[in-house]
Amino acid sequence: MLDERKTAILRAVVQEYITTAQPVGSTHVADAPGVHVSSATVRNDMAVLEQEGFLIQPHTSAGRIPTDKGYRFFVDHLTPAGRLDPDATLQVGEFFGRAHGRLEELLSQTSDLLAHLTRYAAVVVGPQAHTAVVRSIQLVGLSARTATVVAVLSNGHVENQTIEFAADVDDEQFVAATTHLRSSTVGTALDAVAGLPQSGDEAVDALCRQALESLQRSQLDTPVYVGGTASVANAFDAVDIVRSVLTTLEQQYVVVSLVRDVIDRGLTVAIGAEHGLEPLVSCSVVVKSVMVEGERLGTVGVLGPTRMNYPQALATVDVVSDRLGRRLAEG
Repeated sequence: MLDERKTAILRAVVQEYITTAQPVGSTHVADAPGVHVSSATVRNDMAVLEQEGFLIQPHTSAGRIPTDKGYRFFVDHLTPAGRLDPDATLQVGEFFGRAHGRLEELLSQTSDLLAHLTRYAAVVVGPQAHTAVVRSIQLVGLSARTATVVAVLSNGHVENQTIEFAADVDDEQFVAATTHLRSSTVGTALDAVAGLPQSGDEAVDALCRQALESLQRSQLDTPVYVGGTASVANAFDAVDIVRSVLTTLEQQYVVVSLVRDVIDRGLTVAIGAEHGLEPLVSCSVVVKSVMVEGERLGTVGVLGPTRMNYPQALATVDVVSDRLGRRLAEG
């Protein structure tokens, strides 16, 4: 554990580097709250912090910058319980006050809100639709051999899939299939519909099976929405880092796995190499589960450089996850 002065010096270095992105010298730190010693004393303590792995000196005669270990100490021991400023709080309240419509739109817009408030990339992972209960379902004929199956789910998701048939289907069969699907699936979760009961009409049963299988296949992926990638690109000077980060954010499976792994490890913040993704080694992730009646229905988070403003990011993610959970609970 660091003594009081070294802790104050580390706090000053982290806070200044987060603000300026420039190595921090001893002269600036000497007058920081809790320090108030000579520059020579600060230099000695900074050298000790460097030996212990909390700081590094990127260039000879330059100031110091925090390491992942330094950021971790800052997050675990020095980060105050952040609160959103009044303007941001008002924006969140207004957003969820007027948020209506389809679940996909809500989640996508929530990612944009997070990105706007934090200036980092925002990730919103939605509830897996296959666990949601079917509220309504309909088979709409487009032609004699094509149709769209539309299902409205209890989590607000509206799923539609176009399917093709090997033989012609008439309007009466589409109506009969819709009636049978509704009687067999409404009130049941998609993943719980193991097999449809027989309707007495083999052609109608075949239509229903094909429609249901199409919906179930489409729900295997977890919905994820990423906003603010341009903000992350602007946070790094090195082109190769920007390219690596943006390429990773385009891979939905990787993003979902990253967020899920951080949550499953009981973390709210993963710094640098802690999250185990080499392409994002220069980034930190702040995440929070979206809870509805004790059940985790999704996750919200932000991804930015390791020198991110952790108090602000934590406060923003906390408030947005809470409001999104309350909105989902409302239906």
